[in-house]
Amino acid sequence: MRLHPTVYAAAGLLVFLGIWEAVPASGLIQSSLLPPPSELPKAFMREFRSGLWAQYVGLSLNHYILGFLVGAGLGTMLGVITGMSVRLEWSLAWVVRLLRPIPNLAWAPFAIIWFGVDQANAIFIISIGVFWIAFFAALGAVHGVDRDLIEVADAFGFRSAPERLFKVLLPAATPGILIGLRTALGQAWMAVVAAELSGVSGLGSRMMQASSLLATDIVVVYMLTMAALYGIMDAGFMLLQGKLLKWKP
Repeated sequence: MRLHPTVYAAAGLLVFLGIWEAVPASGLIQSSLLPPPSELPKAFMREFRSGLWAQYVGLSLNHYILGFLVGAGLGTMLGVITGMSVRLEWSLAWVVRLLRPIPNLAWAPFAIIWFGVDQANAIFIISIGVFWIAFFAALGAVHGVDRDLIEVADAFGFRSAPERLFKVLLPAATPGILIGLRTALGQAWMAVVAAELSGVSGLGSRMMQASSLLATDIVVVYMLTMAALYGIMDAGFMLLQGKLLKWKP
């Protein structure tokens, strides 16, 4: 009898939670260092009733959404423009190779100097991580457009850059761009924690506060909160992607 994949997924999750519950219960690791899943609902309710959970979630969502929009917008725009111009791509080649390997967190000192301990600091760091993913996705998507389509567009008179962009390149490159943006959704959440380690209020700063007090149950609550928020956003993005690509067979 072949079971539905959801059954296997649920079984795997239950096994994982069972092992997690058993490890602190067996004494291999103290529950103060690794809280079992059974303790997390109480920790969540304490945090929720205090109002802190909603406060920090709201702050981080603000950083996340603005950082994602800025990074994705600039990265996609520059990636598409670069993909349309060989000379521009050559000109930016070494600039990209110089800046791309620098981690998000390495920009934190400059973010503090330029923006202070403010939400602009977090938005800047998040947008950097998103920017490169969006840039390379857009660049690769434009490069991957079938040259025959461009030749057909030329034959029909779409020879100017704006006509070629909106009539041919963007529609053909949209699937690749969206794949990159979906990847950037996850990268942005990882950048949120890095951005908020500098003291900007949000989920990351709350996790640091809790860890300094050895309140590991609170730390795990916020880790799972971030996972849940990402899952919701990823599901929403998949629905949006399906609507935008409904023309695609």
